[in-house]
Amino acid sequence: MLKIYGIPNCDTTKKTQNWFQKAGMAVPLHDYKKDGIDAGTLKQWIREAGLDIILNKRSTTWRELSAADQARANNPAQVIDLLQTHTSLIKRPIITQNGKIVAVGYHEPAFQQLLEKQ
Repeated sequence: MLKIYGIPNCDTTKKTQNWFQKAGMAVPLHDYKKDGIDAGTLKQWIREAGLDIILNKRSTTWRELSAADQARANNPAQVIDLLQTHTSLIKRPIITQNGKIVAVGYHEPAFQQLLEKQ
C-alpha cells in the first residue's frame, strides 16, 4: 500500500497528491503537522535513505533554528527528537510502499514506476 507523508499545505505534497489522483490512484496522506511522526519510522527512513535526504536543510524552519538546535542534527541521539519537534524539517513528500521509502520529493519517473507495478 502506498502512503504519502507530508503536510497538506505544502506545494510539493499537493503536486504529488494531484499526480497520483490524475493517474487514478487514491493514496492516503499522513499529515505530519496533525498526526506527528513516530521515532521508529524516522529511524527507519534515516537508515533507508540517509539523514542528508530526510533532513531538509533548505527549509525556512532550518534557517530559523538556533545554532544549538542545528547542532542537534549531528547527534544521532538528538536528531529524531529534533525532527519530531520540527516536522517541517522532514523532506516532503516521502512516499512509502508497505512501509519502505520508494520516493522522496516530487519525482515523476519514480511515481510512474510505482503506477506500472500496481
